Amino acid sequence: MKKFVKILAVVMAVVLSATLLYACGGKDSGDSTTAPAQSDASQTEAPAATNGKLIMATNATFPPYEYYEGDKIVGIDAEIGALIAEKLGMEFEIKDMDFNGILGAVQNGIADIGMAGMTVKPDRLEQVNFSTSYAKGVQVVIVKEGSDIASIDDLAGKKIGVQEATTGDAYATEDFGEENVKRYTNGAAAVAALQNGAVDAVIIDNEPAKAFVAENEGLTILETAYADEDYAIAVAKENTELLEKINAALAELTADGSIKAIVDKYIPA
Repeated sequence: MKKFVKILAVVMAVVLSATLLYACGGKDSGDSTTAPAQSDASQTEAPAATNGKLIMATNATFPPYEYYEGDKIVGIDAEIGALIAEKLGMEFEIKDMDFNGILGAVQNGIADIGMAGMTVKPDRLEQVNFSTSYAKGVQVVIVKEGSDIASIDDLAGKKIGVQEATTGDAYATEDFGEENVKRYTNGAAAVAALQNGAVDAVIIDNEPAKAFVAENEGLTILETAYADEDYAIAVAKENTELLEKINAALAELTADGSIKAIVDKYIPA
């Protein structure tokens, strides 16, 4: 009887050990395809496009390229992004965020593309790749009616409002000095600062500038343009396959007139 008890104890020990080994993953420990669990939410996310969804990061305060109409983000970039997603057979989603967070979102896989009336610049090319250009923009200067600023040269020594991290910010800082530039999170805030006298002028893209002037009495746009630029789509550097597909889609949408139709819809000739 004692011998039987000892044998039973040994058998139970072997079974228990095998169970514990299996529960701890011992059976699959050599499987290199098993991905480690990501417990840290700050870790880089996988590009969303791999899940059949194209996520666009934007800053929806830039009419007519992106802005809210009720609860929906509409505009040139929103419609072009949707057409690209359709061409690629993907669902489309827009994430609204601060402009200066868009490139980081693309780099980290939070978004697949960045579209926000974004100009290709050397410092941005260090962070992401850009598609071929799909639209042209013009930087202009907004001032109060009756202002003593009548030309670009008159901006010297004046306080200039800009949307932070935009080309207007970069150009103004380079041309007129850091001490003369005041940065705001969006164009509307910069225009409000102009109205209350916190700045003497605002440098911003021509199309949103026209919208802001139309909505706010007592403002005007200088006749002379400040800078010309091309808009393109930001894509993560490692996501070259997606970049190639986007460029192919843009070529098709340009050839069939779809992009021109969208631009003309929001910017009548």
